[in-house]
Amino acid sequence: MEFLDLPNVTKAGGRIALPGSKSISNRTLLLAALSEGQTTLTGLLDSDDTRVMLTALRALGVTLSTTGTQALVAGVNGPFPVKSGDLFMGNAGTAIRPLTAALALSSGSYTVDGVARMRERPIGDLVDGLRAVGAAIDYRGTTNYPPLAISPAQIAAEKPIKVRGDVSSQFLTALLMALPLVSAAQAIRLEVVGELISKPYIHITLELMGRFGVVVERKSPEDPSGWRLFTIPQGSRYTAPGTLAIEGDASSASYFLAAGAIGGGPVRVEGVGAKSIQGDVRFAEALEAMGATIVKGDHFIEASGVRVAAGEKLKAIDADFNHIPDAAMTLAVLALFADGPSRLSNIGSWRVKETDRITAMATELRKLGAAVEEGTDFIRITPPATPTTLRAAAIDTYDDHRMAMCFSLASFGSAPIRINDPACVNKTFPDYFKAFGELVQ
Repeated sequence: MEFLDLPNVTKAGGRIALPGSKSISNRTLLLAALSEGQTTLTGLLDSDDTRVMLTALRALGVTLSTTGTQALVAGVNGPFPVKSGDLFMGNAGTAIRPLTAALALSSGSYTVDGVARMRERPIGDLVDGLRAVGAAIDYRGTTNYPPLAISPAQIAAEKPIKVRGDVSSQFLTALLMALPLVSAAQAIRLEVVGELISKPYIHITLELMGRFGVVVERKSPEDPSGWRLFTIPQGSRYTAPGTLAIEGDASSASYFLAAGAIGGGPVRVEGVGAKSIQGDVRFAEALEAMGATIVKGDHFIEASGVRVAAGEKLKAIDADFNHIPDAAMTLAVLALFADGPSRLSNIGSWRVKETDRITAMATELRKLGAAVEEGTDFIRITPPATPTTLRAAAIDTYDDHRMAMCFSLASFGSAPIRINDPACVNKTFPDYFKAFGELVQ
């Protein structure tokens, strides 16, 4: 196995321009493909997950070209023109879920599969929602999991479509993005069953759909919260917005802002800020609660804080992180440098990500000397007495990009840190360790 030995670091400072958001990149690629007209995307993330989406769209008859971080997409104005294909989606959840929904409404015969871990990530709630409108989808292996076989079907959306919201927000996102492909005689209603987790990711979906001309209605007398009932107006169709700039990745920003919080700082990340549509910018609020100083502009966030190398500590935190589950992983590693036990709750979605992140996080934090309690949807971390008592460890990453990136912060302790399989960061941030190394010393 390849590995990367990180040198111990004592301070952080500087600025970084973030790569494009994975969530926004894959959503906009699909929306541009389904639209009428041509879309130019700037700031597109260049990573394994976006390449998976690009490859699939080309195989489905979408004409597109890419140059660096720019893509030119000629929309097909509706369902995909290629009516058969075998699509391999790797471990890209932001690609397989919405693409499955669009394929189910494209009147073709397709198979959709991924790596071994993708076959362990549930998709049954999305399939149930699609079957409710007449989609023909069969499981080729274990029920409720990929691989899937999709067949032509007669689609009808007269009745409200119900979808669970408590496993993954990507199921609702997939249905919302695909249903404008249906020629319905009336508005299409989506009803969320149970608690909707990760609401900020649905906000991203709705914002982007609006930029492509489909405005989803919310907040009715039946649903004053605006998170249980979604209505797609009759006759909705996607139209190309011309040029669309993709924000920097707010989840990736968390690692650099965290470095500023424990390495003195200031560290400035550019590409996200007060005007961001991504919920993970609220990671900065959690840093403030732990004692960091945050400065925000429209398109940047800056963090400075304690110097753990000088014996200073962050404040422990106890909070609900349902709204920022990906960025919350970074807080779990920062808990190593806190003045007491920290508890991250309502993070059950970690269990169905690239790996079971609660178990993986607990296992690797214990290697470093933390005492960890894990529950179904929470993790409680008691740090070692001081950062200088962190143990040397080889951190396993479980083919999970976020495990590799957030554990880079353990290099602020005094013991040697090895990251196994560092190339897993190619999923979203191929140059991560180079960028991290340029900000720390």
